[in-house]
Amino acid sequence: MPLPLPFAKMNGAGNEILVVDERGRPPTMTGEEARRIGQGHFAFDQMMVLSDADRAGVDAAVRIYNTDGSGAGACGNGTRCVAWFMLRDSDRDTLTLEIDGTKVLCRRDAAAVFTADMGVPSFDWRDIPLREAADTQAVPLGAVLAEFGLEAPAAVSMGNPHAVFLVPDASAIDLAALGPRLEHHPMFPERANISFAEMRGRGRILLRVWERGAGATRACGSAACAALVAAARLGVADRRATVALPGGDLVIAWQDDGHVLMTGPVELEEEGHLPALPVEVSA
Repeated sequence: MPLPLPFAKMNGAGNEILVVDERGRPPTMTGEEARRIGQGHFAFDQMMVLSDADRAGVDAAVRIYNTDGSGAGACGNGTRCVAWFMLRDSDRDTLTLEIDGTKVLCRRDAAAVFTADMGVPSFDWRDIPLREAADTQAVPLGAVLAEFGLEAPAAVSMGNPHAVFLVPDASAIDLAALGPRLEHHPMFPERANISFAEMRGRGRILLRVWERGAGATRACGSAACAALVAAARLGVADRRATVALPGGDLVIAWQDDGHVLMTGPVELEEEGHLPALPVEVSA
């Protein structure tokens, strides 16, 4: 990292986000550097790294890293934080990002409230992906379901893999025990984000999430989208609902055109320039 990089430490409904701006220079941030940065003061759930776009009609390209340095294909709360970062001094209210090869539209609704178009969910087992063909409304996970008294989850791709469990009491779930086992279950060859959704009527979902590569988080935007889509597909929720996470509420709308819109708050915690990382020398 030859020059200090501008950053903004933010949160989206409690999801800890570090926005790092590499625009105007060759992109150099790697997953290993992201992991090292996240070990101390700049701890994050996801890092959103901005770079110059090479496609017409795109304002910036975004790479996403989890706490462990692994890549992420989507992060809704982080996307809204990026929108705030890029639009705060602009008289524009919309922008287009490129994330994992996909154009993502964002809109400013109020000073600190943004909407991100999270795209069209997929229920094809190959897109999620699953290890083998299975009913994505009830994915068979074997003995672990009986061990913890769980019903088979629904699987959804929101650009990243999700397994959504409908449970009577989300607060009773031991995330620390269940999360790692389910994230790394053999049925999920690329691991999965694990959500436990408690229905509070057709328009409200209480959600707790174990994020792939990050662990238990106070919010996960793509998981909120996956939970609403899974619940609506199973007939227990409307296509628009409030998803209540430990860090705050998100409004999720699964539109008639198939796109899922996520609306929620963002908050700036700190900004400045990242210090240069020490060079690790192997013995």
